[in-house]
Amino acid sequence: MTTPQTRQTAKDALRRTLADHAGDTKHKAVMAAIQDLVQLNPTSAPARNAALRDGNWLLINAPNFPDGELQADGRHLYTLGRLAFNMFQPKTLKVAIDRVFQPILPIDDTQRTHDIWVDFTIADDAVPPLKGVVRNLGVCQPYSDDSLQVRFTGGVLTPQQDTDLEAWKQVFGNQTRASRTVRTPLKERLKGFFLKLMFGLVSPEGMNPGTGEVSFTMKRSPKGTLQILYLDEELRITKGERGTVLVCDRQD
Repeated sequence: MTTPQTRQTAKDALRRTLADHAGDTKHKAVMAAIQDLVQLNPTSAPARNAALRDGNWLLINAPNFPDGELQADGRHLYTLGRLAFNMFQPKTLKVAIDRVFQPILPIDDTQRTHDIWVDFTIADDAVPPLKGVVRNLGVCQPYSDDSLQVRFTGGVLTPQQDTDLEAWKQVFGNQTRASRTVRTPLKERLKGFFLKLMFGLVSPEGMNPGTGEVSFTMKRSPKGTLQILYLDEELRITKGERGTVLVCDRQD
């Protein structure tokens, strides 16, 4: 018989295993701990359970953007371009991810936000360690009892609160110029071209001088499904179409 204590023991074991293996959900020990907990899922039709599904979720496994580098302090290093379809300049700027949030909030009776908020700190010796947020904007709605249909609509780059706005403008103020310090490889340029063509990506037209905000839109938004493997009052586990598993803690 499954009890709340049984589930709590399995959740504690998953958190310990994630900590032991740098948050890698592909590690066999982590995969086993996830499977143990998924078998104890207390929520039927989780994609339709608004009371548990909605909220502000904090990623507790390692970020899953492409080409990350694990640092000694446990954070992951990426280029800015990897965080948002290569739409923000300077694309090759190194940033360390501090936290990743996913707010699932009501839009109307059926649709919810499906944003991915990435808090980062610049990790480049030639640039001040400014703090910012990349928000990949998305929308979701139930697709089946245990799956959501998800589509992305654009993205926003903003400084975090108390960040020096003038210093921010020096780094991110010119969104029409490619980085001159590191030439983007041909493969990356071609990939960016096809992404723009396929998804109707519209590049940023500039920066809001009052807020430091930069944004882009996606006119032909791709749609995908996200399966909810486990859901309760404090923890959520999901699996994407490519097999990516994410573990999140509720923050509200």
